[in-house]
Amino acid sequence: MARKRWRWITSVAVLAVVGAVGLTGWHVWLPGYRPALHPGEIYGIDVSDHQGPINWRTVARSDVAFAFVKATEGSTYVDPEFAPDVAQARSAGLLVGAYHFFTLCSPGASQAANFLRIAPPGSTALQPAVDLELTGNCSARPRLSEVQSQLSDFVRRVEAATKQSMIFYIGTSFDRRYPIQGVGTGLLWKRSILRRPPGSWVIWQVDGFAHINGITGRVDLDVMKRDDLLGRVRNLPR
Repeated sequence: MARKRWRWITSVAVLAVVGAVGLTGWHVWLPGYRPALHPGEIYGIDVSDHQGPINWRTVARSDVAFAFVKATEGSTYVDPEFAPDVAQARSAGLLVGAYHFFTLCSPGASQAANFLRIAPPGSTALQPAVDLELTGNCSARPRLSEVQSQLSDFVRRVEAATKQSMIFYIGTSFDRRYPIQGVGTGLLWKRSILRRPPGSWVIWQVDGFAHINGITGRVDLDVMKRDDLLGRVRNLPR
């Protein structure tokens, strides 16, 4: 019995060591991972004030060609790093877009006004994007019809002002709770950890663990079908 017990303890210890080594290797490998690009695709990131100060020239030298920067949230919040990040990213040669975090606690019209005040038409090269997630949202859970109405109002006002179609990032939990139909033109920003997503999309969020020179800590890595956006975005350099 003692010998069998010792063998069992030894096996558990070996498995624990193997697991720890594998986990360490995963955390070392994952931050540097980049999927192979298809023709017409480019690497990018999406950021907010959570990333802190960013050295955008160093980022640009890391084969990052575009960035989406958080501009606003709800009807009143403004990301304090938006203006400097946009200016410095553009100066470094990146294609820049702005995104808005849509909350369930305020009207679509006032959210659109907040976004357009901070990211007015022509201030960024890429189409505006809207971030639809339950994580980090307010505690209210309105009816589907109310969310669809307010979101439609937000999208209609932003698209009318910018003369551009919006890009939609839709979190899994949001999509389950609010399967939005008939809003926007179907330009999708899909999150799919490490695996190229199926179906139609213009941006793929690869993971949220990337290490990019010029940024302290981890950041979301994205792939954009740049060629799919040509002709839809005004003044996009070739």
